[in-house]
Amino acid sequence: MYATGLPVDVDHSPEWGADRLDLDAYLRRIGYEGALDGSLKTLQQLHRAHMSTICFENIDIAVGRPVSLDMADLERKLVRSGRGGYCYETNLLFAAVLDRLGFPVVRILSRIREGDTRRRFRSHTSLLVRAVDEPETVWLADPGYGYAGLIEPIPLREGARSTMAGWSWQLGVDDDHWVLRNQNPEGGWTDLYAFRPERQYEVDYRAAHYISSTRPGSPFVNRLVVQRGSETVRHRLRNDVLVTDHPDGRTERAVLGPHEVVAALREKFGLTLTDEDVSLLLGFLHRGDTGPLS
Repeated sequence: MYATGLPVDVDHSPEWGADRLDLDAYLRRIGYEGALDGSLKTLQQLHRAHMSTICFENIDIAVGRPVSLDMADLERKLVRSGRGGYCYETNLLFAAVLDRLGFPVVRILSRIREGDTRRRFRSHTSLLVRAVDEPETVWLADPGYGYAGLIEPIPLREGARSTMAGWSWQLGVDDDHWVLRNQNPEGGWTDLYAFRPERQYEVDYRAAHYISSTRPGSPFVNRLVVQRGSETVRHRLRNDVLVTDHPDGRTERAVLGPHEVVAALREKFGLTLTDEDVSLLLGFLHRGDTGPLS
């Protein structure tokens, strides 16, 4: 299998803009006050703090705003403005943080499955990371997946399993790809995404991001998708439908009015919204052409 010989090293390439990130502002944003020593514990704590603070959301894409992956724009939006982002935004921000702290990291692109094994184009980003105190182990990190994403990194090893507060994940191999799986309420396993550990570059992300954020038929174009997971609860908002999952298998579903959607974005997803954000969101929700998504 691929992983054993993968060169996971510190990426000093200026194309990612890591040197321009205000690291102190980022750490304040996620409320992190722990060590910055490149250890596995630090990686785990940063991952947990990031995914629990910066949620997955595509508000800008939904309302027709352009989305930039430039580090200055990621910092302005996700760090200083109290917003979230979709996977390219939040995981590339996290990768830049790891670069700055000296973690060896590789940015990769993955094929979303969400229970469907059809081969799709690579539209998700995740990270392969090493920690200085466990240099022989490669870890899959992905704080930007959304509601069912990893709370902490999982070792890149076939059969590896992680369980936290009732949620479980495992890594398997299928069709020459690694596959991250999430345990469903019935006790079975659902494929989340598949990937090969191949280093990607800024130009690869530019192309994948353009398709995901502009192509008609993309799951993020002309629909609102906001997700947030934690140890105790998972929230998924798709247009006006809010689904809440609990570790014991209970699921709640509610159809919200436009102003209730705005309230949920602030209260359940922790987003800071400007008056302009709210105006554009209400216009989007009032158009009547999105329809609820199950």
